[in-house]
Order: sequence, then structure tokens, then C-alpha cells
Amino acid sequence: MKSTRKSQSAILSKLGIEALNEMQEQAALAIDSVDEVILLSPTGSGKTLAFLLPLIAILDEDIPEVQAMIIVPSRELAIQIEQVARDMGSGYKINTVYGGRPFSKDKLELAHTPHLIIGTPGRLADHMRRGTFSTEWVKMLILDEFDKSLEIGFEEEMDEIIYNLPNAYRKILTSATQGVDIPDFVDLKKPMTIDYLADGVKKLDIKAIISPDKDKLDTLVTAIRHLGNQPAIVFLNFKDAINRVSDHLDDCDIPHGCFYGGLDQHDRERALLKFRNGTHQLLIATDLAARGIDVPEIKFIIHYHLPIREEEFTHRNGRTARMHSDGTAYVLHWKDEELPDFIYGLPEEKLTENHKITKSVWTTLFISGGRKDKISKGDIAGLFFKIGKLKKDQLGIIELKSDCAFVAVSTSALNSVLQKVDNQRVKKKKVRIYTI
Repeated sequence: MKSTRKSQSAILSKLGIEALNEMQEQAALAIDSVDEVILLSPTGSGKTLAFLLPLIAILDEDIPEVQAMIIVPSRELAIQIEQVARDMGSGYKINTVYGGRPFSKDKLELAHTPHLIIGTPGRLADHMRRGTFSTEWVKMLILDEFDKSLEIGFEEEMDEIIYNLPNAYRKILTSATQGVDIPDFVDLKKPMTIDYLADGVKKLDIKAIISPDKDKLDTLVTAIRHLGNQPAIVFLNFKDAINRVSDHLDDCDIPHGCFYGGLDQHDRERALLKFRNGTHQLLIATDLAARGIDVPEIKFIIHYHLPIREEEFTHRNGRTARMHSDGTAYVLHWKDEELPDFIYGLPEEKLTENHKITKSVWTTLFISGGRKDKISKGDIAGLFFKIGKLKKDQLGIIELKSDCAFVAVSTSALNSVLQKVDNQRVKKKKVRIYTI
């Protein structure tokens, strides 16, 4: 049988990456040389690729069993890692399991056993209890954002999972937080720590925006217009407040998406998707968006509500000034509001500009066919170029799922392209295409 294994250079080329950054190189060396690694690095620094590359390298294509497991605190992070792993084009089967969808769907997808499984602690533990897949061959375990999993109450499930992985002698723990205690049940012997947290705040500016009114809605609108059409996240503490802010932004004709824990999983995924592809430049979110989600480079974030803890302040700020980009975090507070001890001495941003917030140049389309229909991103691009007559700069990000796909197209070309591509065949499947 011809090997499907790809070299690291081939994987990086497929991802459009010229070279690994320093943290990724050091992590790769550590994971290759020792069995236990703790990787501490800021959000957005590339931790996912840092552990996926050596993980993929140890998989054995001749063993049709689960050989590696990645435990994550959220559905969004699971989906993100799965997408990166698929984009690598490794040739290995990968599956993701998480709560919020029917267990039967998981079971159906796992009938053909994956080499790598990614999941949230609760759903993974459930599958292991039911014996959906064998754990005998699992030799590598990755606890991504492990402190967040502990924080939100998954300690018991994680303990159970690790206890039932006796052959997982290689362990990688990742976090964007300094000084987190590692529970005894993780059973680390002599881990090597790779710490790049000190490098994560070099290009971040933090400024204050002062509201003359206790109700900060109008000041928020002024701030958004002042900052202009740039990718941004506005952080709030409560989901009820998100609805109020969202309604006000709608009244002011400011396009945006919403993201919070109480939102249906389907809607959460689409909110992130539209933010990633540029359909929405602005995301209104709770702290669920502060960790581990895959979003574009963000120029600024606004703390509409002040975080209660310094840790959350840090994670929120970590959504901007990522990698090689600059960014600014704004603390929006009432002039008489008392700030927490960890927020002090901020220079004030004077709101003088008044940019028109325009509708996005991109619109997201849904396509009723995906990987299970043997449809590739190239097939979708071909449909829009050949049949839809789109120019290259009119086709944006394509995201391919198991049973569907999403594509960003130029808003100016939307009506003409829809008429041409809807109800056309991609591979052997006739697909419906419509806006979402």
C-alpha cells in the first residue's frame, strides 16, 4: 500500500506557511525528545500546529485504531483543531465529538475508526464508557487549554479518561495561563516546560474610553464608528446584555454577530464562520470567545463590561496583538466607575472620528454538500469560477464540513452568481445554495 504520510515541508506548504515560529520549533523539538511536555504560549501564537505536527508524525497508517486523543474545553476549539488537522492533508482519519449534537451521529461517524479523535471531556468519557472505540492503541494524549477544562468543571471526566488510557505514555498539556496547578490524576513524571507567555504582550496597547453616561450604549456606538471597519470583538459579561447591545447596534445599522454560551450550537458555529470570512467585522461576545476559538486577526477589542478577574482580562486581550500583528484593547467605562486593581493608569482614547460603518463586502452562502459527498474545496471553487463566472477576488474563504459547506462571495456579485450556481451538480450531487 502506498504511504499517505506527508513531510512537514509538504504540510506547511499546503497550509501556506513558510516556516514555523520559534515557539513551534522549540515545542516540536521537546515533543520529539521527551514524553511529557507542558506548552505555555499566548492565545494566537500557533499552539495547535505546534502539537499537531509531531502528533501526525507518530501515527501509524497501518493500525486502523485510535492512536491519539485531544481533549478540549469547548466545541468551538474541537472544531477548530479538526479543521487545522484536515487542512494539513495528512491522510489520516480524524473525528470530533462534543455535546450538543445527537450521540447517534457521533457513533455513525466513528463506525469507521479514526486515527485521531478530538473531543470535549464529557462526550469523550461517554464514548469510552459505551466502548464506541478501543483505547488500547492510544499512545498520545493532548490536553489543550487544560486549565479551562478544569475551570468549567470537567475534572471528574478528565480523571476518568486518563485513568482509562493506560498506554498513553506521551502527554502534552497546553495553556495560555501562567502558574496553573496540574492535578495529580494527570500523572506527569518529569515534564519539560516550554514557556513563551512572556513574549505575548509586546505589541498590545491598552487604552480607556470614558463614557459620560452610566448607560454606555451610545458611547459604544461612537467608539465603533471612531475605530471604523476593522475586525473587532466587544466583550460583555452576560448573555442578556448581549441581546440588548445587539438590538441597539441593529437600530444603528451596524452589522455584527453574537456569540455566547446560551446560543444554539448551530448559531454559534455560524457566527464564528461569518466573523472568520469577513461577512461580519464585529462580534459581540461573552468570555466564551476569549479562549481557543479560531477567529481572524483582530485589530481591537472593547471591554464593554469589565472582567471580574485579571485572568479573564488577559485572555480577552489575547484575542488581539496576535503573532506579528499590532492591536489595541479598549476599556469602556463610565466616568465615575471604579476600576478593578489590575486596570490602572490607562491613557484615554478621544473619540473624534466618525466613520460610516458599511455593510460587508462579503456574503456567506450555504452549500448542501460536503466531504461525505466527496466534494472538495477545489470542486466548490471550480463551480463558482466556471459556472458562476466569479473573478478570483470575488471568492472568499471556503469552509468544508462533513455534510455541507460555506463560502464567502462578493456581495456585489451575489445576485448574479446565485442564479447561476444554485441547483447545479458538484461531483455527482445536485446542491442547493443560498444565503445565511
